[in-house]
Amino acid sequence: MTDKSLPSPDTAADSATEDLPEVPEIQREARLWRDDGWTARVIKNEDDDGWAVEMIKDGEAEPALVGPWTMGRDKKNPKPLDTGAFNTLVKTASEVLRRHEQQLHAMLHKRVTVDSPSGDGELAVTLDIVPSEDDPYALLTAFDAFGEQLAQVKVAPNFKLGKANATAWVADGFRRPG
Repeated sequence: MTDKSLPSPDTAADSATEDLPEVPEIQREARLWRDDGWTARVIKNEDDDGWAVEMIKDGEAEPALVGPWTMGRDKKNPKPLDTGAFNTLVKTASEVLRRHEQQLHAMLHKRVTVDSPSGDGELAVTLDIVPSEDDPYALLTAFDAFGEQLAQVKVAPNFKLGKANATAWVADGFRRPG
């Protein structure tokens, strides 16, 4: 007797593979390379008669890097992609993304140190901006020398954290700045 409520092993395998994201294959063509989570595509440069290359990280809609590409020997067509060029492009595009992430982190996370009210050490005051389309805000937090959180208040995302503002907040007993 067979239980019809359970899928057959063949059916279960088919439905399991349908739910998995498609893994891009390695592709190595003159104008299109796909490998190691990246796609390099040589495209016609819309601004002039030359060629450009775009590097797109898998899963991203926009290219991480777009730059000029070398003309081939015939001075009409682009130079074909090769392993060395692709590896260099991956390294460069990865560095661009890393710098972008660092810049974003620096914009969203600020930190200053101020003297403690008792004068026996320093406090770290951080501002962590929480971007949101609906309700952006920031968290102003104070930490003692041991990293223990002393206070935290919600503030406007455009709050300007500086030594003077942090000192005033500490002196005011960590009350929410007006």
